[in-house]
Amino acid sequence: MNTIPPIRLVSQQLLGTGMQTPEDVVSWMGAMQAQDYAMAKWAVGIRFPGSTDKMVEEAFNKGEILRTHVLRPTWHLVAPENIRWMLSLSADKIKASARSRDRDLEITGELYSQVNRIIQKSLEGNNHLTREAVGQALKEAGIAVDTSRMIHFMMRAEVEGMVCSGALQGKSHTYALLDERVPPTKPLHKEEALAKLAQLYFTSHCPATLQDFIWWSGLSQTEAKKGLEAVKSGLVAEEVNGQTYWIADAFKNATSSVDTSVYLLPAFDEYIISYRDRKAVLPSENHSKAVSSNGIFRPVIVANGQVIGLWKKMDTKNEPVLLSFFEPSNVITNNETNRALDAFSAFLER
Repeated sequence: MNTIPPIRLVSQQLLGTGMQTPEDVVSWMGAMQAQDYAMAKWAVGIRFPGSTDKMVEEAFNKGEILRTHVLRPTWHLVAPENIRWMLSLSADKIKASARSRDRDLEITGELYSQVNRIIQKSLEGNNHLTREAVGQALKEAGIAVDTSRMIHFMMRAEVEGMVCSGALQGKSHTYALLDERVPPTKPLHKEEALAKLAQLYFTSHCPATLQDFIWWSGLSQTEAKKGLEAVKSGLVAEEVNGQTYWIADAFKNATSSVDTSVYLLPAFDEYIISYRDRKAVLPSENHSKAVSSNGIFRPVIVANGQVIGLWKKMDTKNEPVLLSFFEPSNVITNNETNRALDAFSAFLER
């Protein structure tokens, strides 16, 4: 498996990145898990030179990158040009996964339609509102609202392509009408969308297996196979430990480069989370240290392509980051560590 990490560092734009803007990164990656917004900004920032937290947040506020529920589903950053066709691939499965809980919450299709009409009217004219403000509008219309219902109401509005992320109000997230953030585009046929998603994934996340793609995309095995079949002529297949890994042709020789850099990867980073089988970069004996039993992916230290420890952002100036290595032998040279720390500090503009 030692050939896999060097290629992934390159394909994931951690090494030798050609990206210049937050939009470049998110467009390249296809979708980036983003329930932890502060960490998601660093996931973007670590992938292009000269990045700062402020730059990524400005791109987010301008709608150059968007945040919505898509794929598995959970919060993801996506590029405006990709959001609609990605939602069209995900919508039916996301709706189906919510049906049982919808019944518990006494939410019907008719109620969703009523709620959507109120949300539409509330957000018209680029009137970006927090979830609480949308909830207040629903209450005033006589609709019973609580935290669970609001999660379902807003996710349904997202997957139906009506709303997406708006500009922050202070530190609070808002919703905006998708049509006011992103001009309508011609919809893709399902086969085209499957091929496009496969192309994005196997280019930006290679080497990866079909099962990895199924996990990341939330597609059925049949759908994922169709997507892969449509694009595999531009991929190279390699057998590793009995599994077939697909590599974009552009990256098949990436293993010739030697990378001794250290990376402080954020929580839920695509380098870790976007694969069903993570053993190539995260040995089984350390998996529970990096990923909690309830699915929390912690910020990790990566050296030579391998996860070797954890890190934590601190609030003190003297020690802005706390490093914790899995093994004493994992401790790396000060120069490599300092470069990683300096990159994170520069991003925060400290």
